[in-house]
Amino acid sequence: MGFEFYKYQGTGNDFIMIDGRNNAVKFSANEILSLCDRRFGIGADGLIILKEEKGVDFLMDYYNADGTQSFCGNGSRCAQAFALKLGMIEKASRFKAIDGIHEGKIEGSSFATKMGNVDRVDRVGSDYFIHTGSPHYIKYVKNVDEVDLENEGRAVRNSESFIKEGTNVNFVSVGEDHLKVRTYERGVEGETLSCGTGVTAVAISFLHQMNSKQSAVNIVTKGGNLRVELTRRDTNLFEDIWLVGPAKHVFSGEI
Repeated sequence: MGFEFYKYQGTGNDFIMIDGRNNAVKFSANEILSLCDRRFGIGADGLIILKEEKGVDFLMDYYNADGTQSFCGNGSRCAQAFALKLGMIEKASRFKAIDGIHEGKIEGSSFATKMGNVDRVDRVGSDYFIHTGSPHYIKYVKNVDEVDLENEGRAVRNSESFIKEGTNVNFVSVGEDHLKVRTYERGVEGETLSCGTGVTAVAISFLHQMNSKQSAVNIVTKGGNLRVELTRRDTNLFEDIWLVGPAKHVFSGEI
């Protein structure tokens, strides 16, 4: 049976979007893997089904490219853009994801998602491990462009500490007024052009490392620029965290 799909991207992090309001859309892990395949399918970092849910504007049912589930920051911003197109929301929204309820807002051409509070920041030697809806290992380097990301990211992701649950791995270099980030994503098992939960974790690690109460951190990824706005309440407590950046419709089709 065929169905209509929409393709969206948020700073190069791309997703297959499906309107699941009027029918019980469900895919197996193998079907999601096939749909997200960049040679034999539509091609995407993940798949999102928007559904109706009582008490919220929409439910974001998100799947990584391998069929596993987690929360996705950039995916949630693209979900808002799709919900806007479907007439499910206006400028502000309240939606449910796998990790709970989130708020969304539209600011000009940017879509912002309120992330969950973070009350734990773990140091791993000179590195960091922070959970922002998805687990993230963070490593600071002199020049992120020179990192052999596929091999170094895979080594951390499959290390003894993380092999069971998996982790995303972020490499960061510090610029004059921004952080430059590259991310190896579990589920994709390779580099993505951007990762919303990843840059959020990176921003928190930076403020923790600098012992700063800075209210916003600018992030540069391969896919574009993002901003993380946040409030540091205590040493390891970060609240009112917003991930802000563009989300755009790329194309639509039927498969």
